[in-house]
Amino acid sequence: MARQNYLFTSESVSEGHPDKVCDRISDEIVDLVYREAKKTGVDPWKVRVACETLATTNRLVIAGEVRVPETLMKTDKNGNQVINPSRFKSAARRAIRDIGYEQDGFHWKTCKIDVLLHSQSADIAQGVDNASDRQGEEGAGDQGIMFGYACRETPDLMPAPIYYSHKILELLAAARKKGEGDAAGLGPDAKSQITVRYENGKAVEVVSIVLSTQHFDAGWDSKKVRAVVEPYIREALGELPIAADCVWYINPTGKFVIGGPDGDAGLTGRKIIVDTYGGAAPHGGGAFSGKDTTKVDRSAAYAARYLAKNVVAAGLADNCTIQLSYAIGVAQPLSVYVDLHGTGQVDEDVVEKAIRKAMDLSPSGIRRHLDLNKPIYARTAAYGHFGRKAGRDGAFSWEKTDLVKALKEAVKEVA
Repeated sequence: MARQNYLFTSESVSEGHPDKVCDRISDEIVDLVYREAKKTGVDPWKVRVACETLATTNRLVIAGEVRVPETLMKTDKNGNQVINPSRFKSAARRAIRDIGYEQDGFHWKTCKIDVLLHSQSADIAQGVDNASDRQGEEGAGDQGIMFGYACRETPDLMPAPIYYSHKILELLAAARKKGEGDAAGLGPDAKSQITVRYENGKAVEVVSIVLSTQHFDAGWDSKKVRAVVEPYIREALGELPIAADCVWYINPTGKFVIGGPDGDAGLTGRKIIVDTYGGAAPHGGGAFSGKDTTKVDRSAAYAARYLAKNVVAAGLADNCTIQLSYAIGVAQPLSVYVDLHGTGQVDEDVVEKAIRKAMDLSPSGIRRHLDLNKPIYARTAAYGHFGRKAGRDGAFSWEKTDLVKALKEAVKEVA
């Protein structure tokens, strides 16, 4: 039986954290390619992006493999078609400006950007393309395992510690960008962490709060920063009580003026637990940002979350973990595993069979069902890929609970 009384901690990082700057830029590249494909009439199913970004003091390196429309290419001096860096650099600069970096050590105007993108390897491409010719549907872009999770701790069926850690930073970023009072003096780089006490398996109160946030006034001390951020923290926590003896650590090391890539190097894909469930559920190890959705690291992780959330929303369980596994060039998952953590209304093997009946879990089936061939990824790069509101433009489609009816019917068929 799962533990009922315990403490659990999760952290989040802001959009200005060096690693998140890189995630954002990598996803801006994904969106740029999807947007350009639509604009030029290129089949979005043919888009391929695997983009990594490195950031340090006033320097960005964007590298990886892509298949892009001709409008993003140019002819080099030898007559070969190569990536035209200009549009990619512009996308990166817009992202840095939107995040809010205009400091000496990292500025959207002056940052040097190297674009080292090149065409996708033919050996990798055949795993997807040739598999489609053989099987009638595209194969997975790589091997791997992906996990999805959902629980009843929050309205969006997410674990409470990560859900509220994200909300704290979202509110602070919004206040900073709006120029609200002293919050206008905060910088883009920040980290939050909360520890939640559980009783009888329920989140009952916050027992510690950690927040480190960049600020521009070198005269601000920890006491001043707490005075600025505490109202937003309390607002973010909403109905989750703060314990009377809650321990607060606000900028515990003192001043935090030098931030972002000027203070610490950043790299795409280093915040995979922040991106998912805050450590409350397993992780398959693959990052999301910078990848098109033939990469099951991304698309199958979205599908697993979608399925787990719909299992819980359907009343089949209060907690649900789903694992999917794939092999490169093979369309259907090698395995589907479900753990209902002792909260299920039906057996796990019934849910496993129902999942396969309710949704096509091939990469093409996932992309089609969740409508993923769109420029909707830059906004996923900060504050989590899960527990977000589905948008009218198709963003966060994996957060919908529109599979409830199909799952219930499938359960009846296979039970």
